[in-house]
Amino acid sequence: MSDSLFNAKHAIATRVPATCMGLHIRRASRILTQAYDLALRPTGLVVNQFTLLVAIHLFEPVSITQLAQDLLADQTTATRNIKLLEKQGWVAIAPGEDRRVKLVSLTVEGQAVLAEALPLWEQVQAELRQHFGEQKWQALLSLLSEVTSLS
Repeated sequence: MSDSLFNAKHAIATRVPATCMGLHIRRASRILTQAYDLALRPTGLVVNQFTLLVAIHLFEPVSITQLAQDLLADQTTATRNIKLLEKQGWVAIAPGEDRRVKLVSLTVEGQAVLAEALPLWEQVQAELRQHFGEQKWQALLSLLSEVTSLS
């Protein structure tokens, strides 16, 4: 590679740490995920399981396909995560009217773990909201909604 081509690529690469939205979103996501996971630890849940349980609770019985679409996840990932919840005894999977469709609902244990997790989620939400302040909190939610509209 010529020196001028290397220098041009190097100049671009030096902008990445300060300006790459993907890098900053991934970093922020890891930090926030850690905060939620720590708060939810007493329940045995991590935040992605918590949000999946919430979605199932709100729409149950719900198909795995619909859950994947609602959560902007691919079908394989949604199925794998739901199987983990089933293994914990927190959800039940049953065939729909069309046997190809699998419907998910919370078990009694799933309802109990969700009930235990909701106040912990509220607490970490309040802490994060206080940290950012109401104006930045709302602005961040708004910007993230715009990002998800890109899909």
